[in-house]
Amino acid sequence: MILLFLLSGNSKAQNIVNKEPKATWIWYPGDYEIWLANRMQNRRTDRGTFFPIFWKMDSHYPLMEFQKAFYLENPEKIQIAVEGQYNVKLDGKLAEGSPTEMNIGKGSHILSIKVFNQANVPSIFVKGKTIVSDSSWLLTFEDKEWIDASGKVSDKSGTVYMKADYWNFDTPTELPSQFHLPTKPAYAKSREEKNHSLLLDFGKETFGFLKLCGLKGSGKVNIYYGESKEEALSADSCETLDRLSIHSNTKLDSVMKLSKAFRYVNIRWDKNLSLDSANMLYEYSNVKQRGSFRCSDTLINKIWNVAAYTLHLNTREFFIDGIKRDRWIWSGDAYQSYLMNYYLFFDSPTVERTIFALRGKDPVTSHINTIMDYTFYWFLSIHDFYQYTGNKRIIEQLYPRMKTLMDFCLSRRDKNGFMEGLPGDWIFIDWADGLSKKGAVSFEQLLFCRSLETMANCAKLLNDAVDAEMYSQLAATLKQKIFSVYWSPKYHALVHSAIDGQPTDVVNKYANMFALFFGYLSPQEKQDVKKYVLLNNKIPKITTPYMQFYELESLCDLGEQKYVLQQIKDYWGGMLKLGATTFWEQYDPTQKGAAIYSMYARPFGKSLCHAWGASPIYLLGKYYLGIKPIAPGYSKYLIQPSLGGLKWMEGTVPTPKGQIYLYCNETEMKVDASDGEGVLEFTSKKKPICQEGKIISKGNNNYEMEIVKGVNYKVFYQSR
Repeated sequence: MILLFLLSGNSKAQNIVNKEPKATWIWYPGDYEIWLANRMQNRRTDRGTFFPIFWKMDSHYPLMEFQKAFYLENPEKIQIAVEGQYNVKLDGKLAEGSPTEMNIGKGSHILSIKVFNQANVPSIFVKGKTIVSDSSWLLTFEDKEWIDASGKVSDKSGTVYMKADYWNFDTPTELPSQFHLPTKPAYAKSREEKNHSLLLDFGKETFGFLKLCGLKGSGKVNIYYGESKEEALSADSCETLDRLSIHSNTKLDSVMKLSKAFRYVNIRWDKNLSLDSANMLYEYSNVKQRGSFRCSDTLINKIWNVAAYTLHLNTREFFIDGIKRDRWIWSGDAYQSYLMNYYLFFDSPTVERTIFALRGKDPVTSHINTIMDYTFYWFLSIHDFYQYTGNKRIIEQLYPRMKTLMDFCLSRRDKNGFMEGLPGDWIFIDWADGLSKKGAVSFEQLLFCRSLETMANCAKLLNDAVDAEMYSQLAATLKQKIFSVYWSPKYHALVHSAIDGQPTDVVNKYANMFALFFGYLSPQEKQDVKKYVLLNNKIPKITTPYMQFYELESLCDLGEQKYVLQQIKDYWGGMLKLGATTFWEQYDPTQKGAAIYSMYARPFGKSLCHAWGASPIYLLGKYYLGIKPIAPGYSKYLIQPSLGGLKWMEGTVPTPKGQIYLYCNETEMKVDASDGEGVLEFTSKKKPICQEGKIISKGNNNYEMEIVKGVNYKVFYQSR
């Protein structure tokens, strides 16, 4: 398209700016994500045996019509590249063969390309001067058109078109089906060589393809991988391995077919073989770290850096759970990864791909990953995506699938309107011994209520007043029922469950902390939950980083940053004391010896690099730097710094169009933002001073100041 920019205030004629649009490969929304997820998730092996996912797999639509209506001021030649068999129609007339170029004359036109591809996702790339394949194209997997006996094309159509989806394949030779993550060579930090064996230590947890160099002879090679040295040395119990048969009279190099997670590699070979050396090809996602955090506490700095590395390793084609064992897309794990991502990478495409892959397609036959709570986290992730990015395209594309998934949930309510586990439902919540899943669990009802509120908000964004009202009413009714059934004046908290409509006497942290940061509790109820649940040593402790994430968030919401900081140092610092180079799936400080690696009744079943272990990134960014969006896409944002016992801290939080920087010590703050409208809120024992902005007193030593982009603010105050 040719854009004309006419600028006022200048007597001279302005230049006409020609800006050629960008062409990219396009496909039906969600199809590429589902196809890629299928390919990735079925790479898992258990000691060399294929180990597929255990929930329903969907697939892409094999036949797709791509359509674009446009007007040309001048004739134009276009290039066409396609993944699949295809034909091309211009203004309803079928072109001969499968053209790779086409001349189009001046005037109004409709260009249609129909593609069939059973193996890969039907995709197209079109590039002309003004006509390009981009997100404005319309797609359908069923055109519902027919031609009668007279040759007339139907004049009525029930076809539903969607806007095209895309990623970053921007040249005709950059085929989406050929995508793979980049690799680079990496080498062990130390090696122990014995007779026909080699033990490599790469110094820290890593991921990629092992490469054997200079193999020669005939015999077998056995490779045992380990996140710990103990695991690599355990030929009978290590989680992953490779076995090779070699027959070569000349030296050869061999790269393993599947990538693996490891720190240690134990290589053993037959006596008739020789091996010169071994290294690896490190495989990684090319996301850029945009967030940062640094403070006066060296242990917290190390925890933040290890958390960032942990999240990066688990950021692959999608956000996965852990790099050793599953390498699957679990909705609960992914939900936390999204939030950490907003404070580290702010990589929206990976979030979108993961959300699409998790949802799959209709019909809905089970909860996402078969887990009830994971279905609800999926709804919540869409709300958060819009809040952080301001991009509602994903809502427009996914709303029909949001509705059918919510219909599935609504159809499975009990007579009281609650969600109970039915055959085929996994009620997960957390890895916790003795946690009952019977009856209607209050934790699930809270997530269900929040999901209904999300549906109402999305319907409002799409101007669907009927749906918005329906979901709002359902959420309000459910919320009232939750507190009438589960809130116990005796325990000053929500009880864990109700069986046959009768509340139990069990109290734990899960439902209470979610009710707190969902904003469902009154000020008095918040203080009760804080005293009688969150800070009550008689309540069962949480032993996974997964739920530590939410427990510490709820405490930060109550202003307990000093307490939370010590918890982070004790819990995540405890893993570091045990030699962790990435954070784990589970950590129980009471466990000793070999037990620290055991899980799922397997000696080395525990993942030592798990995405949900990286939560300090989110907590330190949102509740210490105190930066969060209060309008979609950081168009408006809030900064509420809290040192929490630190002497100083500084960091950057990425936004869709830039970043927000904060430095804070006990007497001075510096703020610099490149986008949006912000408000700095803080307390000061004496009247604060800032030459660059106007500080407004809100009473009781509370102050606020407007933050304008591009201004470097210095605030002098007294924190205590």
